[in-house]
Amino acid sequence: MTILCVRFQLPPMYEAALPGLLGLLEEFTPVVEALPPDAALADLRGAERYFGRGAIELAPVIRVRALARFGVDCAIGAGPGPMLARVALRAARPGLTCAVPAEPAAVAEFLADRPVTALPGVGTATARTLGEYGLDTLGLVAAAPLPTLQRLIGAKAGRELREKASGVDRGRVVPNAVSRSLATERPFDRDELDPDRHRAALLSAAGELGARLRALDKVCRTLTLTVRYADRSATVRARTLPEPTAHSAALTGLAYGMYEALGLQRARVRALALRAEGLDPAEHASHQLTFDPADDKLRRIEEVADRARARFGPRAVMPGTLAA
Repeated sequence: MTILCVRFQLPPMYEAALPGLLGLLEEFTPVVEALPPDAALADLRGAERYFGRGAIELAPVIRVRALARFGVDCAIGAGPGPMLARVALRAARPGLTCAVPAEPAAVAEFLADRPVTALPGVGTATARTLGEYGLDTLGLVAAAPLPTLQRLIGAKAGRELREKASGVDRGRVVPNAVSRSLATERPFDRDELDPDRHRAALLSAAGELGARLRALDKVCRTLTLTVRYADRSATVRARTLPEPTAHSAALTGLAYGMYEALGLQRARVRALALRAEGLDPAEHASHQLTFDPADDKLRRIEEVADRARARFGPRAVMPGTLAA
């Protein structure tokens, strides 16, 4: 076992603690990949040689340090590759480490009875298509003829799915991925039913993300909305922007669109979170000219507001609907 997938048991409003927890993992290895909002992959090959202990033995040390320093427990999955470690995490519980065996036959046995959705990247639509043909477990998918899978879900996707279901893990841990996302969350004092307050929270969160992106001279390509409910369940939606941007109005419009598409009728919402992903330097981004004087005016106002907030504080300039 050389790869650990760690999910920290963070309360909904403490997603901002993730960078500190990633720093804890980096005490063992520099090869750490963030999986926001609450998880990370760590490649411990070098750590195993340095500490003279295997990844399974280092996992309890990581858990104890997370509890001692941050008061946060964690669930840990271990495997010979990142995909298998993420599958193992689904079966892990706080205080226990679930490990995928290294031997190919044992890996196939571990995966055989698991649903196809246990694989990272396999969504409900793919699972539904496979299920219509009786391919509802990874063992059945691994045993299915490759041409059959390719006819059902496509040539490349079918080949990759069959490899993963057979335990072939070609992935690798990409370090420093945390720098490619920014997140902010708006918890409510009580479970909130009012759509106007939901929209106000999204307006505030999108404005903060835009300001942070512009301060870093970054733009984002994807925006992810997470809605957390009173029963502790959550809905996550992600959309790609028409063009990479740090423009608060564009981020707000996309956030509103994802929220409206959910059709939350009388939903008791505990918190709303936005995450900007796929960050790139602003100087490398292009902006399609619209010849819209209103948009140009908004961008000029945004520049002035950023300078005012930098000088007088984050609440120096804000939308009127948030001033109350």
